[in-house]
Order: sequence, then structure tokens, then C-alpha cells
Amino acid sequence: MRNLRFVLLSALVYGSFAASAQDITEAYNLSNTTVQGTARSMGFGNALGSIGGDFSSVSVNPAGLGVYRSSEFSFTPSLRMNSASGQYNGTTTTDNNSHFNINSFGLVFTNAPKGKRYERRAWKAVSFAVGMNRVADFNREYTYQGKNTTSSASQAFESDANQNPGNATSSTANSSLGYLGYSSYLLNQNAAGQFTSIVPFAGGITQMKSVQESGGIDEYTISLGGNYKEKLMLGVTLGIPNINYHRNYYYQEALADGNTSSNPNGFNSFNYNEAVNISGTGINAKIGAIYKINDFIRIGAAFHSPTYYSISDFSSPGITTVHNDSSVTMTGDNGYLPQNQFNYNLTTPWKGVLSATFMLKKFGFITADYEYVDYSSMRYQYPGGFQADETAMNQEIQKSFQGVSNFRLGAEGRIGKVFMVRIGGGYYGNAYTAYGEANQLNYTTQRIDLNAGLGFHFHHFFTDLGFVHSMYQGMQQPYSVVYNNGNGTNYVFSGSQATVPQAKIDYALNNIALTLGVKF
Repeated sequence: MRNLRFVLLSALVYGSFAASAQDITEAYNLSNTTVQGTARSMGFGNALGSIGGDFSSVSVNPAGLGVYRSSEFSFTPSLRMNSASGQYNGTTTTDNNSHFNINSFGLVFTNAPKGKRYERRAWKAVSFAVGMNRVADFNREYTYQGKNTTSSASQAFESDANQNPGNATSSTANSSLGYLGYSSYLLNQNAAGQFTSIVPFAGGITQMKSVQESGGIDEYTISLGGNYKEKLMLGVTLGIPNINYHRNYYYQEALADGNTSSNPNGFNSFNYNEAVNISGTGINAKIGAIYKINDFIRIGAAFHSPTYYSISDFSSPGITTVHNDSSVTMTGDNGYLPQNQFNYNLTTPWKGVLSATFMLKKFGFITADYEYVDYSSMRYQYPGGFQADETAMNQEIQKSFQGVSNFRLGAEGRIGKVFMVRIGGGYYGNAYTAYGEANQLNYTTQRIDLNAGLGFHFHHFFTDLGFVHSMYQGMQQPYSVVYNNGNGTNYVFSGSQATVPQAKIDYALNNIALTLGVKF
């Protein structure tokens, strides 16, 4: 139980390293979902709220099933190619990586009467659909590095040790930063019992942080939709999202070339690493409607309930400190550190979607979605014994996040009988408040998507190609240092107050998808 509390304490806003488990950034990552879907929907910006006739619509507005007049099966693999440019203290570092994913697969069964039966029935079509849409993709890598003369991450270990000296000198392995720093000889303890860092950062140290993330959220869906008198389409989806997320975090400090500061302890370098694996399953519901005003205009509305997740988080930290004549390595594998597991619940925000489409009859359409998401409503639920931690985390979420407005716009044009071209885009708002940006180690700004695609649709077979280019920026501090606990007591004894630089990371994410489908 004590080790679990260390996991939680390191994850709170006052934790020292960015992207800790169960922190508010993690809540946002697991709540920030956008359907990846079919190549067709990608091509016109996933503005699916009032279009329908595409399997991806079950994860945006399930009333889109009312457009179907035949059954179909579709399968969509994709290739994701990402780049990230990290800027830190005047140095720029670039990372590139690629991953193969399955965006979507789905089976739609449609009952649509013809002839006199069509004339007699009020419900012109009813469709039942099952399948999967990927709604979040975590695959990315980024690195930033540079020289620093104003602080060291070792001051975060130092501060934690001075706040909790009993933990730092405990004979029982734990995950606190104070214990890691003192036990790996990154910290000394003086006669007064105060802990001090051995890193001579004032003369210059090189700092580097590297993160590799993988996995995603795949939402398995069961949906029902119908078309009433060719005017009103209604639909409902039961969603079962599955989280599979992995992160490897690596941070290193070393003496910079030309550092002539006094170094009586022979410090050379240290690195801190952590592997995090998050898995979980949730449940949600979506309901929607599309109304056909006339032959040219459709409007749509959908409501997405919060997703209620049950999550298991496994983390394994490690540290290595290198001196001139020796090195110390502490990991869970060699028994010096615990491998922490924590089970908890997360409630994500609800969503509302309003949509409109202008039909160009046989020539195509222009469509738009407006989406509202209130990220301040995210909530953690911890097991018994952690109520104070749960309250503190949820209060920080309320202060750090806000509701955002997202916009999607797209168009499809038909050339001849079987060929279609598509274009679209999206704007996704900044979920962080001014308080959140000022007080969090790690946050991202608004995102812009640029989309394009083409397709060939025949009587019984169709294939589509879709592309999306996403751009957003991340702001991050590699660590933070807590100076006091609110009563004025100073816990940092390295000789100067830490000034921690901020890194800027520019992300460019590209996703190319191919859909293959048959109608029957």
C-alpha cells in the first residue's frame, strides 16, 4: 500500500517529472479522442455528423446508419508516419518514426424494402452494425536536449528527500525520488541531516529527455440505426473502448564540456528511466439524429456519454549514477526498486456534436461538424485509502482544463459514375486554462488537421484512400522543483534556486489509410 501511495504522490501536479502515471496530463491523453475511421471519412475531415453511409459514423453520429440501403463489410489498415522537432535551450532535435495500424473494420446488416413494401413501410431502412474504430493513437517519439547552467533535475530528488527524510533513508525499497537520489549516491546528507545534490550544474551540464510512446484506444461498437419516412434518421451505439498504452521515458544529465566547477564527489552523469504500461476497458453510449429538411439540406445532432474506464497502471522506474571511479544502478529487475501496479477508474468528458450538410445531388456534398467537449469534467476514482489524493487530483483537473470547441469541415465531389475526390480539415481547441499552462510540466496546444482522399465505388466493391496531416505543439519542462510545502520552509540546499527551461515540441503526424469494402 505504501508503494502505491508513492506512485500517486509522484503523479500529482507537484510531481517532479512530466508525464507521470495518473496525472492530469494522462487523464487528458485518455480522454482526447477523435475517430480515425475509414479512408473515406478521413478524406473529408471526419465531418460525419450528418452524412452517414459510412461505418465510421457509428462513433460520431450513429443515425448515419439510416443512410444505408445495402449491407457491407469494410476493412481499413493505415500507415502512420510521425515527426517531432524538440527545441530546448537553443538546440533542436528531430525524431521520425512510423507505425502500422488497423483504423477500422465493420460489418453492417441492412434491411431495406423495395417496391410496394417500401411504399407501405414507415421505416424505409433499418441497419445493425458491429465492428471497431480506432479513436486515439499514441504512437510517437520525441527528444529534446541542450546545455543548462541554472538547474539540475537532481534538485527535484534533493527537495523530495528534504521533505520526506524518512523515506529517503528507508531500508525498504520505494519509488520516491528522495530514496532514488540518496540510494544511488546522487545526494549527500550533511551533519544537520540536510540532503544536497552532488551535481555541479552552475558550470554547465547537458540534459536530454527522450520518450517513446505506442498503442492506442480501439472502440468496439454495437449499433442500431434506421430511416423514418426518408425524413428522420435515428441511431444508437454502445461503445466498448479498449486502452493499450506503453511509454518508455529516459532522462539523462552529464557534465558539459568545459565545466570546471568544483566537483569533489566526482560526478560524471546520471540517468532516470521509467517504463509505463496502461491497459483498461470502458463503456459508453452514443445517440444521434439526422433530419432531412429538403433534398439539399440535412442537419444532425449527437450526444456521447462519458466513458467509464477501469484501468490498470504498471510502472517500473530505474536510475543509474556514474562517478569517476564507480557507478550505481537501481531498477526493479535487480531488486532495488519496486515495480508498481495501481488500479483505478477514470471518467472522461461527455461530447455534443451538431452538424449540417449541403447536398449537391449526384455531384457530391459539403459538410461541417461542431463538437463541444468539457475536459474540466474528467474525474479519477481511486480505491479506498486514497480519497485525499483523489480529491487533490480532481481539483487540479478542474482548475487546469476547460471546455473546448472543435470544428470539422469537408467536401466530396463525384467525377463520373465511380470516382470521387475529397478534401477536408479540422480545428481542435486548446483544452488547458491559463492556470493549467502556467502550472503543468507538460501540455499541448490546439491541433489543426488537413485532409484529402479519393475513392472508387462500384456496384458491389469499393476502395478508398485517405490522408490526414495533423499539426500541434507541445510545451514541456523536463522536471520541476518544489521549494516548500506552503509553510515557508525551504527544502532546496544546492546553493541556488532552480530555473527550469521549457522545451517546445512541434509535432507533424501523417496517417495514410486504405479501405477495402464489399456490398451485399
